[in-house]
Amino acid sequence: MNQTPTLGFWAYAAENRDKLGIVDPDYTENTFGEVLDRVNQYSHGLRALGVRPGDGVAVVLPNEHTLLEIYLACLQIGAYFTPVNWHLVAREIAYILADSDAKVVVGSERFAEAVTKACDEAGVPAGKRFASGTIDGFRDVSEIRHGQPTTRPDDLVSGQPMMYTSGTTGNPKGVRRKMSEASPDDSAVGMAFFPMMFDFAPGDGVHLTVGPLYHAAQIIFATSSLHLGHTDVLMDKWTPEATLERIAKYGVTTSHFVPTMFHRLLALPDETKQRYDVSSFRNLVHAAAPCPVPTKRAMLEWFGPCVYEYYAATEGGGTTVKPDEWLRKPGTVGQPWPTSEIKILDDDGNPVPAGTPGTVWIKPPGQAAFEYHKDKKKTSDSWRDGFFTVGDIGYVDEDGWLYLSDRKADMVISGGVNIYPAEIENVLATHPKVADVGVIGVPNEEWGEELLALVELNDGVEPSEDLIGELAAFCRENLAGYKVPKTFEFRETLPRTDTGKLLKRELREPYWAGKERRI
Repeated sequence: MNQTPTLGFWAYAAENRDKLGIVDPDYTENTFGEVLDRVNQYSHGLRALGVRPGDGVAVVLPNEHTLLEIYLACLQIGAYFTPVNWHLVAREIAYILADSDAKVVVGSERFAEAVTKACDEAGVPAGKRFASGTIDGFRDVSEIRHGQPTTRPDDLVSGQPMMYTSGTTGNPKGVRRKMSEASPDDSAVGMAFFPMMFDFAPGDGVHLTVGPLYHAAQIIFATSSLHLGHTDVLMDKWTPEATLERIAKYGVTTSHFVPTMFHRLLALPDETKQRYDVSSFRNLVHAAAPCPVPTKRAMLEWFGPCVYEYYAATEGGGTTVKPDEWLRKPGTVGQPWPTSEIKILDDDGNPVPAGTPGTVWIKPPGQAAFEYHKDKKKTSDSWRDGFFTVGDIGYVDEDGWLYLSDRKADMVISGGVNIYPAEIENVLATHPKVADVGVIGVPNEEWGEELLALVELNDGVEPSEDLIGELAAFCRENLAGYKVPKTFEFRETLPRTDTGKLLKRELREPYWAGKERRI
C-alpha cells in the first residue's frame, strides 16, 4: 500500500477517479474522475478558442463545480484566471473584463443582465461569451468542452490566478504575477504544501468552502484542498445552521471562516448547536478581519483546539498562529511564514521598537512578487526594498509575534491622539445584545474627529437611550476613556463584503461629504 498520498489534483484524480471530488451547493456530487475529465476538456476547448499562455479568462459565477474546473484548466494551459465579484454592477464588471484582457468570459444566468451589459461595454466578442445556464446571446458553457478529448493536453504550462483587490479607493487593481517556470504538476504540489502550514493532512479530508470563490483565500484553500486529495463541499449563500448541517453530513475536516461567521454561529440557540456533530473538524482557519479574543476562545471551546489564524493579503506573504500558540499569545495573528518576512516601519520608513505600532510591511516568497496590472505608480508606492504594504497598522512583541491594530485609512486622530477603531469594535462585538458594529471617526471642530459607533442589534433587542448608556458603560469598563465612542447610532444592517470586511468608506461618506479627512 502506498503510504504517501499523491499530491496535485491531476495526478490524484487519475488515481482516485471514483472518490467524491466536489459537492455543489445543491448537493450535486461530482467524482474526482468526472471533474478531471471536464478540466481536460475545458483545457482543450479554451485552446481551441484561441487562449494562449499569458491570456486572460474571466468568470462571473457563483460557487459551483464549473468555476473550479475552468480554473484548474487555466492552471495547466498557462492562462490568467480572474473570478469576478458578482455583486458588482455592470460598469464595474466591464472594467475588470477589459483591464484583465479577458479572451473568454463565462457568466451565470443569475447575473445575466449585468454580465451582458458588461460584455457589451468591454467589447467581448459574441463567440467568446459563455453562460452557465441561459443568457441571451451567450453560448452554453458546455460548448467549450463539447467534442474535446478527456486526456490532458500536450505542452502543459502553469497558469496563475489574477485576483482583483477590493477597490476600496478607486477602481480595483489586478494582482498579476509572472508565470511559474515549473510544470503544472510541480506547481500543484507546491500549492498543496500551503495548507500544510495549518496542519492540513493529505489524502483523507473534506473541505467546506463557505465564502465566495472570487475571494483569493476561498479559492486558494478550495483548490489546495483538491491538490491534497480532499473533497470540496461548496456553499452558496452562507447561513450558520446550513454550515453545521454540512459539517455533520459530510464529516468536514477543514474550512476557512471569517470572524463574523464565528459571531453568528455562536449566536445560535444552544439546542441548535447541540443538534450537529462538529467533532470531525481538524483545521478551522480564519482571517480577513480582527477577531475578538473572547469570540475566538468560545470557538476553541466549542470546536476544540483546531482553530488556526493567519494574516495575509491577496498580494502574497503573511503570518500564521496555531491554536496552542494563540492560547499562549492571545490576540496575535502569528509569526511570518517560513517563506515570508514582516517588518514594522514608521511614516518615514524607519523601523520601530517592539510594542510600537507602525505600518506593517510584508516580504512575500520570491515567486510571489507581483505588480498591480497596468498601474506602475500603485505598484511602486506599495513596494519598499522587497517588502510591500496594504496599509495595515500593527506591532510585534519582543518574541516576534505580530498584533494588528487597524488599517491606516481607518485610524481616527482625535485631539492629536491615534485611536484604532478595531480595538473598540472588538470590545462591543462581545456585548450580548450586539450583532455587528462599526466604529468610525466623524468631524469635530475642536478635536478634528470624534468616535461614532454604528451598531446592529441582535434579533429581539430594541434600540433605546438606556441601551446606549449600557453600551457606553460597557466600553468604559473595557477601554480607556478616550476610546469610548462619543455617540452611538443603531442600524438595521452594516455593509460588509462576503469576505467579512466592513466597508468603512460607505459608513464614513455621509458624515464627511464636502469635508476632507487628514488620513
